[in-house]
Amino acid sequence: MSRTIRDYLSSRAQQFERDCLPYFPTSHPETHILQEAMTYSFQAGGKRIRPVLAIAVTELLGKPVPDIIPAALAIEMIHTYSLIHDDLPAMDNDDVRRGKPTCHKVFGDAMAILAGDGLLTEAFHVAARYPEKTGLASGKLDFIHALADAAGIRGMVGGQAMDMENAEGADEHYLGLLHERKTGAMIRIACLSPIILFGVEEKIHHAIDTYAAAIGLLFQVVDDILDETAEVGDLGKTPGKDREQGKLTYPALHGLAGANQLADQLVLQAEQALAGIPDADILVQLAGFIRQRSH
Repeated sequence: MSRTIRDYLSSRAQQFERDCLPYFPTSHPETHILQEAMTYSFQAGGKRIRPVLAIAVTELLGKPVPDIIPAALAIEMIHTYSLIHDDLPAMDNDDVRRGKPTCHKVFGDAMAILAGDGLLTEAFHVAARYPEKTGLASGKLDFIHALADAAGIRGMVGGQAMDMENAEGADEHYLGLLHERKTGAMIRIACLSPIILFGVEEKIHHAIDTYAAAIGLLFQVVDDILDETAEVGDLGKTPGKDREQGKLTYPALHGLAGANQLADQLVLQAEQALAGIPDADILVQLAGFIRQRSH
């Protein structure tokens, strides 16, 4: 990974961390533990790849980055809530996330559930209220609609249900649909949030959507590979859980060599989607980063 993309990721993640603070939910004194649990998980680290993607597309469009921060925050809060709930004993039953004890290990199962509920609900509060610009009202409403699709039964939650069902005889088509929803939907909405909020010509919309679909699946394929190959100190969570639970993954379906080949093909698809779009080099490099990441 080049120094350029490392610097870009770091600077835009820091920009997001700083600029999202005025919008991050606060609570009353009576619910301070809930606030602590929400903040603990939200600030536990992570690459902030979804907000960075939203910022990168906004910059590509030449639009004001401050206007996309509330949407990026809403997306990241929903992503964080999903991790809290995924780690619960009734789901993936994991004790470590991003190298730290998971929310339910620190605050208990009940408060972890409420922390996830709080982040999900407050995400839509932020998305509905900000940015407070009359000219963006229509795009903001369209974004809320798309965000609900990406996060709910048509997207991430539906994909999680498919993953838990682990349907007997599931094949590559089933696995692709599962991850298009479980992982891909929230990465796609991150890329499309500026497109929806600001409005752009159809050519750019189609190119970014195709790119987003490729890197959304790429993210999960690399996750599957890392679950087989990474150490807990690098991964930040317990490796080997998918195999232990008998889940269908790309390495299980194709072997590690086949999964790596698929990941390389998806990077190429992402690059090809952006051909002819000026100044898209950062998005191309972000696809490369997702492919090369170690956690």
